[in-house]
Amino acid sequence: MPGSAETAALILSAGASSRFGGQPKALLPVDGRTGVRRIAEICLNDGFDPVTVVVGPHRHPIAHELRGLGVELVDSEDWSEGRTGSVQRGLAEIPPLRDVVLWPVDHPFVAPRTVDALLAARETDRIGVWFIPTFEGRGGHPVLWRPAVRNDIFDLRPDAPIRSLLPEFGPQVRRLPVDDPGVVANVDTPDAYRAAFADWDAREVL
Repeated sequence: MPGSAETAALILSAGASSRFGGQPKALLPVDGRTGVRRIAEICLNDGFDPVTVVVGPHRHPIAHELRGLGVELVDSEDWSEGRTGSVQRGLAEIPPLRDVVLWPVDHPFVAPRTVDALLAARETDRIGVWFIPTFEGRGGHPVLWRPAVRNDIFDLRPDAPIRSLLPEFGPQVRRLPVDDPGVVANVDTPDAYRAAFADWDAREVL
């Protein structure tokens, strides 16, 4: 994929998975492997560098699951202060001039072609700085940021939603329609995971 070597991946896996009773969402099965490993392998196959995984209370099982892969684990010691704080922690380890694909582990059913579509959109759009995949009008993940977004993210409080920055970038926010329900399938509860898995299985997304 053109330009992928100029792009870093930031995989967010620092939460406590409290709505799963403490079972790490990152280790839920997807396509014969765990969600976090599937995401990491897609990013590595696309040539992203570095591939950074931000971890919190489930560091050890996630590190074990990612053994043998060329990823960098970053500890978010203050993960409980807010999701944005964990993003900031991972972003600080990425070279400042890299574009970044942010991919939370609670979106493990995204098709690889969607990541390729984000990269292709970036290659043909020199004005956009924030690329968001959409499915049936709803925005989802992963998103792609250019370096212009970086400082604004660092200026946020750890518990402030990153989406609060969207109005600031206005027309530089690009929404990319994709035929991929995985971008909006947020598996934050067991019911949401079962529904997303059934939909993915029916579509045979690979």
